[in-house]
Amino acid sequence: MTATRRSILRNRDGHHARVTYEELFFDLVYVFAVTQLSHLLLHHLSPVGALETLILWFAVWLGWQYTCWVTNWFDPENPRLRGVLFVLMLLALMMAAAIPEAFGDRGLVFAACYVTLQLGRTLFVIFHLDRGTPLAANYRRMAAWFTLSGCFWIAGAFAGHEGRLALWGIAVLLEYVAPMTGFAFPGLGRSQTSEWTIEGGHLAERCQLFVIVALGETLLATGATLGRDQSWSTPILSALGATFLGTLALWWLYFGTSSKDATAKITTSDDPGRIGAWFNYVHAILVGGIIVCAVGNDLAMEHPGGHASLPQVLVIAAGPILYLAGSAIYRRVVYGRVPASHLAGILAALALAPIGLNANLLTMGWCTTLLLAAVAIWESQTRRTAPAIAGR
Repeated sequence: MTATRRSILRNRDGHHARVTYEELFFDLVYVFAVTQLSHLLLHHLSPVGALETLILWFAVWLGWQYTCWVTNWFDPENPRLRGVLFVLMLLALMMAAAIPEAFGDRGLVFAACYVTLQLGRTLFVIFHLDRGTPLAANYRRMAAWFTLSGCFWIAGAFAGHEGRLALWGIAVLLEYVAPMTGFAFPGLGRSQTSEWTIEGGHLAERCQLFVIVALGETLLATGATLGRDQSWSTPILSALGATFLGTLALWWLYFGTSSKDATAKITTSDDPGRIGAWFNYVHAILVGGIIVCAVGNDLAMEHPGGHASLPQVLVIAAGPILYLAGSAIYRRVVYGRVPASHLAGILAALALAPIGLNANLLTMGWCTTLLLAAVAIWESQTRRTAPAIAGR
């Protein structure tokens, strides 16, 4: 890759590119976004509410993900890019604030901020790249896709509820499918993953930090609920133990058993762009599972003795299922296999649904916590006897 017109590229010296303070500051907005999404689902426990949350989560993740790739290639400490990051932060903050009413009166705010974030960042990069570089061609194709999806985002903002669901669903689908095709677009060609010369260690660390963001939001929500409670009764403290240990199990499953190997996998890969794309897709599922787990934690903390309704049982079981599914695919990418521990955990979580209809929310909370802890212990034992990834 040649020099840029006004060089803002990272200096690639063969060492692991560090995550900058600008990137960490940028991520703070997403603590708020994750909180907004979990609260949206908590207050709309229905198929429609789940679909709304899913679409908005995918949009939030896409905005973060594409920015992550930009800061992998380009230097966030460069004043021009730093300024752009701060503008993107403001747009992401407004998006997050609009989430509760994104399918109501603030649909246009959400859509306009999102389209501006995606397309504006891409045009900035195009302007700063020499036209003949593969990366510039990649971003021109990306801009074409964002323009196309942006039409659906804006049109959806002016449509009724059902139309908005459909149009925004198409927009999200377009943006997820585009990288799978190499951003192929008529007249612009297509990109090869080998042209996505990312610094693998940096991308892996960025994904890991977003997992920390999601887990941190889960703990914040638990602490806030505890703080609002007037009397710290035994059921409340028991729910606190279940939610805290459950969050710890989520952390353990990710950081205690696979994160270092994942970094080694992408760093030593002959095609880090392909592995990086997989990482982004997988983490959308994995972090989505954490968000749903946070909703289950809120239910257990707020109504520990309450009888679990069908929607509540489904969301409490869905959190571990989504997380374990994402984690299983993650391990498939890293190790080339789907762990039996995760498959068993998913089946066990499915079995909890009928049990939960005859239990209270506290019991369900402890069941999912023990399930996740069992999977984490099983996987830890498996990893101790498995060969390490080359380069670790």
